[in-house]
Amino acid sequence: MDLCPLDAEKIYYSSDLLTLECEEGPVTLKMSEWLQRDPVRIHKMIVKEKALKVDQMEVFAPLVSKLRRADYEYYRRITGLKMIIDFPGFSSEVEAKIPYDTDPIAFYKWWRKGKNEYKVYLSPAYQFKLFQKVSAMEPKVMLKKDIDFVKNF
Repeated sequence: MDLCPLDAEKIYYSSDLLTLECEEGPVTLKMSEWLQRDPVRIHKMIVKEKALKVDQMEVFAPLVSKLRRADYEYYRRITGLKMIIDFPGFSSEVEAKIPYDTDPIAFYKWWRKGKNEYKVYLSPAYQFKLFQKVSAMEPKVMLKKDIDFVKNF
């Protein structure tokens, strides 16, 4: 099979061929096959390295779905507060950002005290903001480790 090196100017669709270096040497696959084989690598090439441009509907949307199944921890980390959650008081699932912004105390209790940290990844900066808000509004709710986190941030 011919080599199809990455073209940084091209927008890739699911049927386009792409050659990437792998352990076994250069491998050429359709973009749809790369999504199956190594979705994390493809996502990093698109989002972090900005080396690969893809069609949003045909490639990127299915990629996000594949990430959830292929590497849930990676998916959780990149989704952050955009993660859809079942949060008490809402009639349907919502983006985690909504209760995080509108009711930080309830979000803190659900996330930290309710042991739901595994459901929503908060970067240290977002943890700091949440802990600061809760500390200012209702400091008695805070766990000691979170009070120390704010003091030492």
